[in-house]
Amino acid sequence: MTSFELSDPDVFTTGTVGPPGQRVFLLQVRADDLVVTVRCEKQQVAALADYFDGLLDDLDPTPYAVQSRDLELVEPIEPLWTVGPIGVAYDEPDDRIIVVLEELIDPDELADGDVEPESLVDGGSVKVRLNRAQVMGFVRHSRALVSAGRPPCRFCGLPVDSSGHPCPRMN
Repeated sequence: MTSFELSDPDVFTTGTVGPPGQRVFLLQVRADDLVVTVRCEKQQVAALADYFDGLLDDLDPTPYAVQSRDLELVEPIEPLWTVGPIGVAYDEPDDRIIVVLEELIDPDELADGDVEPESLVDGGSVKVRLNRAQVMGFVRHSRALVSAGRPPCRFCGLPVDSSGHPCPRMN
């Protein structure tokens, strides 16, 4: 599958396509003329932002400016594949946060014999080395994006569509 390793990307961001309740979340990395877009879940974006925030809190304070580049998605927005496992590490000598996004392999394809076990090693991946400014920019942008979804029900916490929703706590 398609893999990328970007040691100094220009932008690492997230965005959505579609209306609230039907949004598709995407992660995008840009370096020069290369644009890599992969699909992910809203929970993955939120968890990555939370993890990054905690990681930045744990690091020695260093002055840095939050990434000021445009963090909106750019074409091509068509995702290459869906993100499964996400790994994060800190490279102390270079003061870089390393993120590895791995392709989600459908277990049904394995059960059907459509995918050979050896090809799991060849699943797609995106490895990026980010500076602190890029990570803080991602955290701020991600939190705003995640919170811009459908409002939660005041009784059960589930998302409410414009037409309402069948609340399990209201009989």
